[in-house]
Amino acid sequence: MAAPLDIDQLRTFIAIVDMGSFTRAATEVNKTQSAVSMQMRRLEERVGKSLFEKDGRINRLTSDGERLLAYARRLVRLNNETLAAFDEEALAGTIRLGTPDDYADRYMPDIIARFAKTNPNVELTITCEPSKDLVEKLNRNELDIALVTHNPKVRNSILVRSEPLLWVTSMAHSVHAEVPVPLAVGRRNCDWRQLGCAALDSVGREYSVLFTSWSSTVVASAVLAGLAVSLLPESALRPGMRILTPADGFPALPPAEIGMIRRPGVPTVLMDAITDHIAASLDNMTSPDEENDSRSGQRKSRNRSKSGLMFSSW
Repeated sequence: MAAPLDIDQLRTFIAIVDMGSFTRAATEVNKTQSAVSMQMRRLEERVGKSLFEKDGRINRLTSDGERLLAYARRLVRLNNETLAAFDEEALAGTIRLGTPDDYADRYMPDIIARFAKTNPNVELTITCEPSKDLVEKLNRNELDIALVTHNPKVRNSILVRSEPLLWVTSMAHSVHAEVPVPLAVGRRNCDWRQLGCAALDSVGREYSVLFTSWSSTVVASAVLAGLAVSLLPESALRPGMRILTPADGFPALPPAEIGMIRRPGVPTVLMDAITDHIAASLDNMTSPDEENDSRSGQRKSRNRSKSGLMFSSW
């Protein structure tokens, strides 16, 4: 029987990927850099594949490394869940988490499921509001942690996920060809709305705001009904939507970025527990296209931020 994989080596492997370097990973796992390098050599020998390749001064994952990463996260997570199930000193308490409703729809089911399995004695209270309101609640100590639109000019958040922000229309309609083009967007202070309007202004494209809502469900419904064009992160695309490109008269947009803000004063162990689950869940998220590709054995690689987690909200 083949020898089992070493969980500690897998933890170090994940830390290298998440921290972006062997040096920072060594600090994260409390080992020397030489010990980290030795662990990776032994892990490569164990799986019989090269996991990293040099790109200048940077170590990047090979295709085999990318493949191992998904298994490593699952194995470490299952190991943690197993130990937690028999831990009489398991974490207990309450964590108040804030998230915009579009994040809640896409991300929270997986985050909640993973966290509840590992920390059954921790109560997770979730508030769904726009990013601006969530920051105000954090400042009033009404929340412990919030997932928000990452916008360094407006708020101080840690970038945890980045993905393409796309113009979308209905596949069954031609509303995108209308002049002016009708838009379904968030309210006036919505980051995505401001990005989209500025992009259209830059190319002289006429538009009018037809629908305004904080709800991503309402916006998506207007798009699918052929009533308006909108902009959504890649992972929020739905069947029946068509992506618009510069060839259609819609300029490229900056990436949608998700940030995380932690309130000082929350017990570190509790905060680290939920943060780790959020990071793992977001890192494993796929777009609808990727989900389809993975079912057919043709999974595509996406370039996303590894330093944190999500995407911009209304």
